[in-house]
Amino acid sequence: MQKSNKSIAGYHLLMLLSAVDNEFAPEEGILIQEYLAEEFPFKINLDNELEVIATLPQDNWKDHFEFHARCFKDDSTEDERANFLDFAKRLIKADDQVNAIEHTYYTLLKNLWK
Repeated sequence: MQKSNKSIAGYHLLMLLSAVDNEFAPEEGILIQEYLAEEFPFKINLDNELEVIATLPQDNWKDHFEFHARCFKDDSTEDERANFLDFAKRLIKADDQVNAIEHTYYTLLKNLWK
């Protein structure tokens, strides 16, 4: 897999965090749009990235998540990672419920970045 820059890696992380509970709540979509607006103030085509995520077999999600967590870490500061973790927490809480798998992935992200 080709290394991603911080912004693309963050997109993959958020999309997977929003999908691991097998539901994509509208509130999560709004937050991901907020992330995109902040990270990509210019027009960018993410169709290829979305296709990679959409066609990824569910049993490969964790490895893909870990890979992009490492890409994000490589290209970010400690403050950027802390801000992203806060944003990721908002995302998994957006539908007013955090299930075990969302918590597991969020904890995995925190542990990979320590």
